[in-house]
Amino acid sequence: MSISRIGVAVSSPDANIIMSNIDTASKAGVESVWLTTGGAGLDGLTIFSAATQRFENMMFGTSIVPTFPRHPIVIAQQVQVISQLAPGRFRLGIGPSHRPTMESMFGTNFHHPLGHLKEYVEILKTLFSTGAVDYTGEYYHATAQIPGPIDVPVMASALRKKSFEMCGGHADGAISWVCPRSYLEKVALPSIRRGAETARRNTPGLIAHTPVCVHENFSEIRDGVQKQLSNYPKLPFYQQMFAEAGYPEAFENTWSDRMIEGTIIFGTEEQVSEQIEQLFDMGASDILVSIVDAGKNSRKSYERTMNLLGYLSQKF
Repeated sequence: MSISRIGVAVSSPDANIIMSNIDTASKAGVESVWLTTGGAGLDGLTIFSAATQRFENMMFGTSIVPTFPRHPIVIAQQVQVISQLAPGRFRLGIGPSHRPTMESMFGTNFHHPLGHLKEYVEILKTLFSTGAVDYTGEYYHATAQIPGPIDVPVMASALRKKSFEMCGGHADGAISWVCPRSYLEKVALPSIRRGAETARRNTPGLIAHTPVCVHENFSEIRDGVQKQLSNYPKLPFYQQMFAEAGYPEAFENTWSDRMIEGTIIFGTEEQVSEQIEQLFDMGASDILVSIVDAGKNSRKSYERTMNLLGYLSQKF
């Protein structure tokens, strides 16, 4: 992951709109798009299988596919399709998701998520790198063969210190989400390096998944964040992360202005460009952007941010 790359999340509840968003990203010059599979929403792996046939030069990535509802061999079945249709153009991001969703929707016993995730990563990396796996762990058993190795990195979501360390020791990259920039610098990156050193392996990259809004009016930016990202300060894992990063007000179940200023990249094109460059200088290997639109014209706001991301994608 030595290439500094900017990607953009293109999620929507409508598959046709996702295809349109990928097209908008491609025309703007963005070279990497990502999808999240959440709850009973659209399956990102299925959509990317279709997208490979329309967008021949685009990189694709998942951030993330939840692990608890699917055995790792099931994901491996789907990933092989994308790998064969778009060799070298897909990166798999997986993660345990959140207790409320996993337990209420799937009836899953959401216990020891980090232990589950570590075994999941080990199974997939072994299968993808060698073409075979015979694994019996505490949480998973997997015995399978595929026609041969496939070139698909296996990355994992990370939020707290131990998950970043696990990624450093076992995954091909760590994917953050709504982590304040100071937290990425002081907690995430050192934890990834520490995990890699313990495992005696090269340090994998940090994919900094960051909300971005090219807009000058802070009041309208605040409204956009509160509307589009309202759920995260209500989730215990995120509240604990924010508190560790110096924002204990996250336990009030809402975004404070301080949290927005420390987490969201916003401002003019010049200000946003500078902040993105600072993330790369800090040590992020990729920046994955979720666009936050603001103001009365949401589409115009979205396109303004996308156009800047396209320009920066070509720059980096």
